Formats: sequence, structure tokens, C-alpha cells
Amino acid sequence: MAHVVIGGGTGFIGRRLAKTLLAEGCEVTTISRMPGVNHISWHELEKDGLPNGTTAVVNLAGQNVLDPTRRWTPGFKQNVWNSRINTTAACARAIERATIKPSVFVNISGVSHYASGTHKHTEASKVSEYDFMSRLCIEWEKAAELSDNSICRVVRIRSGVVLGRDGGMIRSLIVPFWFGLGGPIGDGSHDLPWIHVQDICNLIFFAIEKPEVNGVLNGVAPQLVTNADFTKAFSSALFRPAFFPLPLFAVHLIFGQERAVLLTNGSKVIPQRALEYGFRFQYPDLQSACKEVAHLF
Repeated sequence: MAHVVIGGGTGFIGRRLAKTLLAEGCEVTTISRMPGVNHISWHELEKDGLPNGTTAVVNLAGQNVLDPTRRWTPGFKQNVWNSRINTTAACARAIERATIKPSVFVNISGVSHYASGTHKHTEASKVSEYDFMSRLCIEWEKAAELSDNSICRVVRIRSGVVLGRDGGMIRSLIVPFWFGLGGPIGDGSHDLPWIHVQDICNLIFFAIEKPEVNGVLNGVAPQLVTNADFTKAFSSALFRPAFFPLPLFAVHLIFGQERAVLLTNGSKVIPQRALEYGFRFQYPDLQSACKEVAHLF
């Protein structure tokens, strides 16, 4: 039986992943700041290492970048950085120190280091450092590197926007859209790389279970969409109109221009390697994904 240790497993993706893994017969331990059954703290990880019998490590940890209640201050930016880089590095150190290595380390990062534009990005595409978010993604992946002689596989999943009712973008949008106050951001023409929360969890389990899987996987659905496409699909799933676009200046005012790019500048990303490995998406199209998450309660 696999014993999977999840860093940052108390968020909505982590909770869904734990549920998925338990349904598959895995044992799950969560690393978090919160005490609980089958939980360890980050301090305990540094002090005592991985629990005995750990066969896989997954890191999902990271401060919510798009928390509208938090101003984009230097201190918050540092929290966003440290919560990703430091936790990933802590997992890597624990793996390196383990007497019996886990078989795989799965680290989740983002797609912000793919440039926006008309080019379709696969896992082989060049990534570049051009702003805070792209630098974060690059350093995030570097933090997951293990020594050259490590026998532990490393899988880096570059995740798009995760659609799930219990958190992230959907939880922020469900109420205004429910009351008919939703709409696109700006003109809605920018790309929106996305994936349903169950598919990102299934992809993580796929990476754990398949020993041939390694390196980078784009954790995005195969259907390329824009923000306008999402607005139409989500409002239709809720049977609501969506006539109220959110002006770009308002997005910049709420979030600050440096992090507003996550909402206003997307890229065309396709999951080429995941498909080549034979992974099957449960929600490959936006309509089915929105239908699954479009419920107020």
C-alpha cells in the first residue's frame, strides 16, 4: 500500500487529493501548520524527516496569491514566495536525508513562465523569466531538484487555474455569478489555462502509480479556452446572465498590477506529455467541468 505524504494538504486541492488517494487504498499523511490526525508539522519534517514507510511525496503548499483581502505588499509577496520555495526545498531535503527513499516526488507549480501569445506551449517549450510570477515558477521548480544520484523520480506538474467548488476561482465567483452579476475580465480575450480539481488529483495519482512518468507535465485540460469562454460556460451552467465585465483598471486596483497578470494574461498550454503517457481526463471540456462545479451549496 502506498504511503503518500502531502505538503500543504489542508487546502481545497489537498483535501480532494487526500480523498482521492484514500479511495485508492493509499495511506495519507499531511504536512501543515494545523495539528490533527495523520498530520505532521513542517518543523517536525525538518527535525524528524519523512514518516517511516513513505513511498511518495506531493507538495501543494503555497499562500493563496489571489486573496483579495490581502494587499500586494512587499511582506505579502515574500509570504507568497517563501510558502512555495521553502516548503518545496524542505520536502526535497527530507527526501535526500531519508534512509529509504520514496519512489517519487511530485511538485505542483504554475504556468506563468510560459509567455502569452498565439504560440501553443507543450512541456518542451522554453520557459522565461520576465516578471515576479515567472521568476517564482522557475525558482519553485529549481527547489524541487534532487541530487543527480537520487533514485527518487521527480515529476513537476505545471498547473493551470484549478476549477473546484470548494476553493480557488470558483469559490470567489460563485456568488456574483449566481446573482447575475458576473462577466468577463476586460474583453475576455485572454487565454485561460485550466483544469478541474478532480483531474489534477487524478494526474498526481497517475504520476505516483506510473514508474515511467517523470519530468514536466502540463497540468491543464486539453481544451484551449479564453476568459470569455469560461464566463459563457460558467454562467450557462448556473442558468444566469453574465453582462457585467470587470474592467482591467478595477482588477489592477484590487490585486495590484504585478499579480493581476494571473487574471489578465494567460497562455495557450496543452498537456502533450500527459496525453502521450495515456492519462485520460475526466473533465476534458469546459462545459462538463463548469456543470460539475456550478452549485451554490
